[in-house]
Amino acid sequence: MIGLGRFGTALALELMAAGTDVLGIDDDEDIVQSLNGQLTQVVRTDSTKEEALRQLGVHEFDRAVVGIGTDIEASILTGSLLLNFQVPNIWAKAISLPHGRILEQIGIEHVVYPEHDMGRRVAHLVRGAMLDYIQFEDDFAMVKTVVPAELVGKRLGDTAVRSRHDVTVVAVHHTGAGFTYATADTVLEEGDTVIVSGRTAAAERFAQLR
Repeated sequence: MIGLGRFGTALALELMAAGTDVLGIDDDEDIVQSLNGQLTQVVRTDSTKEEALRQLGVHEFDRAVVGIGTDIEASILTGSLLLNFQVPNIWAKAISLPHGRILEQIGIEHVVYPEHDMGRRVAHLVRGAMLDYIQFEDDFAMVKTVVPAELVGKRLGDTAVRSRHDVTVVAVHHTGAGFTYATADTVLEEGDTVIVSGRTAAAERFAQLR
């Protein structure tokens, strides 16, 4: 994980929590000290220097993430070095569309826009009645919402929810229990939470039912 700002730190800690060893790299001594003992290894160095990265064995890793945002030049140079190292899987954070285009043009396959994507996601949550929202490619989304009154007390297979609302109920969370996969025999109860999938507009309309 190269660049340990808010994005990089959150990602590195989440990977550690999932049991993945993480080498963290940043040029800020305070950040490095604050993460000492929380990552497998955390080092202060200049990631734009090829020899510095080689000494850390970065060229031997099969996955790398460039989380540098504010210094676009450092982001691009670091990404270029990783490509020269032929690291198989490289992810990079972009803070703007032009920044992202440059990263893609030099050969970075996975470019993410955390601020942009989160802004779009929150906009959908603020606008509707959704509890959570994830949008995929091609205008497809998954939405977490409270089961509408028209479905309460009915077998899912009897509701015709797919033909009536153009969404599929994927999972259901009964009060006091965890999420389970939804089947045709699932009976929805008042206060249940459901996860539905479908076209973005259809999923949003379903979430607004009461």
